[in-house]
Amino acid sequence: MENKLKYYLQIADNALILSHRLSEYCSRAPFLEEDLANTNVALDLIGLAESVYEEYAKIENKGNCGDDIAYRRKETEFYNVTLVEQPNHDFAHIMVRQFFTDAFHYNFFFELCKSKDHFLAALAKKSIKEVTYHLRRSSEWMIRLGKGTEEASQRTQKAIDHLWKYTPEFFIENCTDIEMNQNGMGVDLQIVQANWKQKISEIFYMSQFNIPSTDFLIKGGKEGLHSENLGYILCEMQFLPNKYPDAKW
Repeated sequence: MENKLKYYLQIADNALILSHRLSEYCSRAPFLEEDLANTNVALDLIGLAESVYEEYAKIENKGNCGDDIAYRRKETEFYNVTLVEQPNHDFAHIMVRQFFTDAFHYNFFFELCKSKDHFLAALAKKSIKEVTYHLRRSSEWMIRLGKGTEEASQRTQKAIDHLWKYTPEFFIENCTDIEMNQNGMGVDLQIVQANWKQKISEIFYMSQFNIPSTDFLIKGGKEGLHSENLGYILCEMQFLPNKYPDAKW
């Protein structure tokens, strides 16, 4: 049961932290339509996270609600990958981070539809509709940036080179991933990784970007070891719940 609950948190925490990063960019996109699209993706992700936290609280049965799980945990109790907590820079940086995550989410939820866990299977079938749109949008932006101006292409390649080292963590199997996969409730991350790489290669070929050759990687988020960035996110995100713990919203 412990690994099942942690698996739930891995899924929800990725969505919650990335949605927070996207919400920080609200009103700053290049044009209004894109600003609305960015905000809608953030809302989709926080909706995904909320449904998982509510189910987590129900299974845990300790008198907590979904909001308690989201807003009353310490930094070391979050299990999101390090990529999603990386701060916003320019638009190219944000879209590269989004594209890497969207490609993972699409292939992850596609496999999770086969889960023997009824909640996870239902979550995946619902989420696949949303992440299909997310991936199409970010893929189109990668191609647009790659075939746009020289500055757009250079900034995007720079973002790729910077963020690439965070992507292997998506596919590093910890004890939770292994047990859930063996029980038929999780996914085989090797399959997800192979399909992820295929999508990345396809879009990079179309947009004329280069895949970095470095073997250097940053990991630890799935085990509760994070960059300093998550601490700043939680200070902001959890301020009101901690300041007014008895408030009813």
